[in-house]
This record gives sequence, structure tokens and C-alpha cells, in this order.
Amino acid sequence: MHHLVGIREIASLLAVSPQRVHQLSITAGFPAPTAELASGRIWHREEIEGWAREVGRIE
Repeated sequence: MHHLVGIREIASLLAVSPQRVHQLSITAGFPAPTAELASGRIWHREEIEGWAREVGRIE
């Protein structure tokens, strides 16, 4: 399992569309990206999973 995730990996984890991840990513409380690359933003998987548990999106 990779330690870094992009929009598509987060969408798969949350069972939502990439567009929905983009919407979520600009809301308060969503983790800040670890880096912004030419190919897009990336996050640490652990931060996304922690946030998703806190807000009840995953168990």
C-alpha cells in the first residue's frame, strides 16, 4: 500500500467520485496536501484515513 495518495486514490477509498473529493478537499477540516505536483495534489494516506474516520466516512 502506498503512503501517498492523489484524488483518484482518495475517491476509491471513500467510494465517491474524484469531483466529490475535490469538493471535500476545499472544506474546513480536510487535510492540507503534502505537495502540489504538476500532475496534481498528493496527501499522506494516514492523514486522509484519519480525517475519514473522524467524519464517519470510513470505519
